Amino acid sequence: MAKLNGKCAFVTGSTDGVGRVVAARLAADGASLLVHGRDRARGEQLVAEIKNHGGAAEFLAADLASLRAVRGLAEAVQARTERLDILINNAGIGTASGGAGRQVSADGHELRFAVNYLSGFLLTHLLLPLLRASAPARIVNVASAGQQEIDFADVMLTRGYSGTRAYCQSKLAQIMFAIDLAEELRGANVTVNALHPATYMNTTMVREAGVTPMSSVEEGAEAILNLALSPALEGRSGLYFSGLREARANAQAYEAAARRELHKTSRKLVGLEAGTSTPSPASRA
Repeated sequence: MAKLNGKCAFVTGSTDGVGRVVAARLAADGASLLVHGRDRARGEQLVAEIKNHGGAAEFLAADLASLRAVRGLAEAVQARTERLDILINNAGIGTASGGAGRQVSADGHELRFAVNYLSGFLLTHLLLPLLRASAPARIVNVASAGQQEIDFADVMLTRGYSGTRAYCQSKLAQIMFAIDLAEELRGANVTVNALHPATYMNTTMVREAGVTPMSSVEEGAEAILNLALSPALEGRSGLYFSGLREARANAQAYEAAARRELHKTSRKLVGLEAGTSTPSPASRA
């Protein structure tokens, strides 16, 4: 894989777990890193480690449970770099809710759908002009093998809620978004793919769910970096991978009507004006 000197990479959720490993590896390979998380202390610690090894990095704090914070994060990225070569939508929350049951975001959306999917949907659209201008560029959505069909009559899961159902729905949405966006970006030399990095990695998310880890974060990081960097994937877009292998996602991901419905619903929920990457005036309040 080629050295990344002069390139800029942005990894959401990169202060812990697999995102942290991915960020450190990209920086070690020469990329200028934008590190994201909610915990400033952990973020600044990672930045210090990267700089101590001769790399370049900056920390950007944002809580992705707020769409207003997502817009602020996009503005912070645009203020700090004139190019963006790699965007990895990695941030997310797992199935466990600490006994809290159904939770909602700052905007009133079901929390896992908001954090795992809607935040990346909005962030990616807001950063598309920068990605297009930096082409060839790559977008990677870190999804999961855990997928469940979206019920468009109850996207917010007000009935029959479970953390597992909410998580699996949000992860399928990430994959559907990648397939849709790949078509939108055809000819722009910006690829977008999604993946299940590894099964039950040794992450905080997995441990909080009470599951015994089966894979290492290093294994998951290798799969993510494959989509972000591998020359074999140059120009290939709209794909879903399980680890290092191309795979098939839930059947709903390949239903054009379902993807159109998700796209329409998502734009409305995040306040994107039709046909633009700009939030509507009301959504910026």
